[in-house]
Amino acid sequence: MSIKDVEKKLDREMLKKVERKRLKLEKDEDLFETVEEVFDSKTVMALYSLINKEIIDSMKGVVKAGKESRVYWAKGSSGEDLAVKIFLTSSMEFKKSMLQYIHGDPRFSVGKNYRKIVYTWAQKEYRNLSEARIAGVPVPKPICAYQNILVMEFIGEDGVPAPLLKDLPEPDEGLYQQILNAIKNLYLNARLVHADLSEYNIMVYDGKAYLIDFGQAVPREHPMSWEFLKRDVVNILRFFKKAGLNVPEEEAVLEWLKK
Repeated sequence: MSIKDVEKKLDREMLKKVERKRLKLEKDEDLFETVEEVFDSKTVMALYSLINKEIIDSMKGVVKAGKESRVYWAKGSSGEDLAVKIFLTSSMEFKKSMLQYIHGDPRFSVGKNYRKIVYTWAQKEYRNLSEARIAGVPVPKPICAYQNILVMEFIGEDGVPAPLLKDLPEPDEGLYQQILNAIKNLYLNARLVHADLSEYNIMVYDGKAYLIDFGQAVPREHPMSWEFLKRDVVNILRFFKKAGLNVPEEEAVLEWLKK
């Protein structure tokens, strides 16, 4: 058998492997339609690559759809639940909002290519989650980031995501203290500021608050980090005050965070 024949055989085997993995996507008609029609071919191939690498075993369905990304429930190679976050590569408004959090962050630099900016954003969220988790901040465990896809721990059960803080009927003092402690730990030990924290990106599962959506998080060295931190604190105080809790003034909380 010639070298060319061997190469052809290998090509055929690779195509068969990709097709077998592709069938796992086709099991969910809604998912397959979303992946093929909403996302471009590079995103689809990136997803196939993660399946071929056995990071993802099968995709189940959409659990969250937003202007910037879609989140899917998936299964890992050991049967564990995963959240697969795929960032859109066609939203110019997203690009404008991203740049203010990337510029000034010494860990990352980007040019003008939009796709590369989105790839950087996925890597940025992965690194932020990793640094937060190392510091003991309650966040989803990051698994990997590849191109515009972020794979992480699924917070919830059987494909049903845990509720957001905003959807809880009676948020209590315990959750309030958990969240403030998480903000402080993030700032002092991970040396990060979430920069977009509110009741819309905190999940509560089995009584535990998890901070999510870390793409925009910045290190304390970022020139706007203190302003972002103040905004985070104001959002949390406003929410719990509206829920009926007796909360301190913003200045007192900010002083406590620095100690």
